[in-house]
Amino acid sequence: MNTIQFIHSGWAYLVLIILVLATFNAIIKFFGDKEFDAKDFRISLFALITMHIQLLLGIVLFFTKDYFGTISEVGGMGEVMKNAALRSNIIEHPLTMIIAVVLITMGYSKHKKKLVSKPKFKVLAIFYTLALILVLAKIPWNQWF
Repeated sequence: MNTIQFIHSGWAYLVLIILVLATFNAIIKFFGDKEFDAKDFRISLFALITMHIQLLLGIVLFFTKDYFGTISEVGGMGEVMKNAALRSNIIEHPLTMIIAVVLITMGYSKHKKKLVSKPKFKVLAIFYTLALILVLAKIPWNQWF
């Protein structure tokens, strides 16, 4: 396993833990009518930062794995789409994770514009939950453990 793959896989554990923490923090505090404080801000920010670092690692990994060469070797995108493993690694996983990062970025950005706690937690809960669902759906579990 190359270094970038190792870092990307290892960092994913931290990303997942922080994303779960940030998501459940927002949900619990939204329903508990809690006040938004500096700790909540830091948790949501850390989720944003770890996801963006993971995205950068993933982009580097995508280009170092030479997936474009793989596409040519198997006979084009039509063949990639017929092969579940290749389709997942080359298309589904990267695209889904990019969407998850966009959702977290949008949620984080939108929450900062809210002036009171309940709407802040609501925005974070919605966007971070959607991102968490996507991340959990497209983690390559069979390669991860």
